[in-house]
Amino acid sequence: MLPSVPGPGDGVRFAVIGNPRNRRVEMFAEAARSAGLPAPRVLPWHDVLCDGPEFHRGETVRIDSPGEDDEVEWLLRGTSDPTRVEGTGRWYARFTESVRGIGAAAGAAGAALLDDPAELAVLFDKRLCHGVLDGAGVPVPPSPTSGPKAPPVRDWEEVRTTLGGSGLRRAFVKLAHGSSASGVLAVETAGPGRVRATTSVELTEDGRLFNSLRVRRYGTEREVAAIVDALAPDGLHIEHWLPKASQDRRAADLRVVVVGGRATHAVVRTSRSPMTNLHLGGVRGDLAAARAAAEAAGVAWSTVLGTAERAAARFPGTLCVGVDLLPTTGWRRFAVGEVNAFGDLLPRLTGLPGSGAEGLDTYAAQIAAVVRTRADGIRAHWNDPEEHPRDATG
Repeated sequence: MLPSVPGPGDGVRFAVIGNPRNRRVEMFAEAARSAGLPAPRVLPWHDVLCDGPEFHRGETVRIDSPGEDDEVEWLLRGTSDPTRVEGTGRWYARFTESVRGIGAAAGAAGAALLDDPAELAVLFDKRLCHGVLDGAGVPVPPSPTSGPKAPPVRDWEEVRTTLGGSGLRRAFVKLAHGSSASGVLAVETAGPGRVRATTSVELTEDGRLFNSLRVRRYGTEREVAAIVDALAPDGLHIEHWLPKASQDRRAADLRVVVVGGRATHAVVRTSRSPMTNLHLGGVRGDLAAARAAAEAAGVAWSTVLGTAERAAARFPGTLCVGVDLLPTTGWRRFAVGEVNAFGDLLPRLTGLPGSGAEGLDTYAAQIAAVVRTRADGIRAHWNDPEEHPRDATG
């Protein structure tokens, strides 16, 4: 008599590196409990940064965002004020160093990581990520700073020269390691000295930069230069400002969550400003209307989602990414703006029809993917005749 075959969820134990009581950690823990699994063991980012992580053999380790914690912010950026813009270069160096240590500790303990440290280092550098996508033939906005061999831009003078040399009169200037639109400027030029920038950056009289929930415009080159010069030491990325499609007279783009290589969730984001981030006044749009508009323009919905999946496929060691798709005017073409390692915070959003994640939020979809992968491994194990030879009765 053969022993009983374990169920797919048997033995799945999650450990989450995150900030306790953070909504991301709590939503993932709730999804695990709803799936009948033990509550994840939470390793606080603060402790991991100070003392390093300790894992148990057989754990499945999720690296979650270190954001929204003042002490962790201080350890990573050297400031406990989350509204300050500067310090992303230091944040990147400290974060990538930490995730390399997490990877080494997980490997030594026999734990499995859901987020590849080397891929995270690329995902959190817009220049490298853009270069990887472009090299793989994934459509992205043209960029003079794309890839590891592109020359750096170190101040406003070099940005202005680069824009002119690339023929870009409208471009996004971004922090290479920024997130949530922090430090992003939508820059428009119209000849010598004629510059306008739309951004959420607030420039104080003493030259400090703060993130604001209010999008504002700066209309003089002196102001734009002061902001860019303050951002430049942390690293800058420049890309062509593609004219976006619209929905209800608002600029529109899509965030597509890809789990295990498959597009599972999507949301339309619309805004009256160039930045569609929901925390900057963007609102969720009509996904069905976006699909209809794309299909009316001759673009199959499977092609739209497939573009996001092609981008995610460049990071096969990372279970889940959020891909920002930029539809151009008329919904005729789609480019990938960014690929976000922590792009799954979309409360109350359930899976796309036919995705396999129907009725599941983004966290439940990730847990289901882990369980499904384990089930595939169990089936392969129990169907291997060398592992489990059948007796003469079959």
